Amino acid sequence: MPVEEPHRVVCHLDRLLEERGMTLAALAEAVGVTVVNLSVLKNNRAKAVRFSTVTAICDVLGCQVGDVLSLEPPVS
Repeated sequence: MPVEEPHRVVCHLDRLLEERGMTLAALAEAVGVTVVNLSVLKNNRAKAVRFSTVTAICDVLGCQVGDVLSLEPPVS
């Protein structure tokens, strides 16, 4: 897949944060990353994410990786 093509990974932080009554700023502080970096991920603009960041997000939100990220089917 060429770098210029959009990816199909979708982030579900909005839903997870809403379900837990948590702000992005609170999550960023708990995870130890900037609000800007989490915002990029939340808005599906991230091109990469560290496993350590995903692990910390899952630990803080009490969820699994598949709750945070999913893969859209290919467009035919």
